[in-house]
Amino acid sequence: MGKKIKVRFNLGRGKNYMKWKVEYPNGWSKYFAPTENQLILKGCQLKNSRTTAMKILNGQHKVVCAWVLCDEIEIIQDNFIQDNLQQVKYNPRVLPYWNKDGVDMDGSKINMLYTIDYKLNIKY
Repeated sequence: MGKKIKVRFNLGRGKNYMKWKVEYPNGWSKYFAPTENQLILKGCQLKNSRTTAMKILNGQHKVVCAWVLCDEIEIIQDNFIQDNLQQVKYNPRVLPYWNKDGVDMDGSKINMLYTIDYKLNIKY
């Protein structure tokens, strides 16, 4: 399996705070403002460091511990896809895993994911 594109939401302070961070296999990173761009992620897998997430759940400071790996990414600036989408959530202060309606989604392979603003969604 070749290297994949890594996508996560950037919560680190600075000019790229609250933007989607896309890291390409060649080491190049790009940030996308969520209200101006929709990311369509193809060939995805939800990744999480459960040990780190459990520490955060138990009160430690937040650090990067979850991301999406994908084969391809498409960025669009208008006519966002919004119909028939269901949110996939990640907040280790609430649950230490990726979830859809509270169901553990860690490691799940998903054909396509869509960002809408600050949220990650799956088409149903």
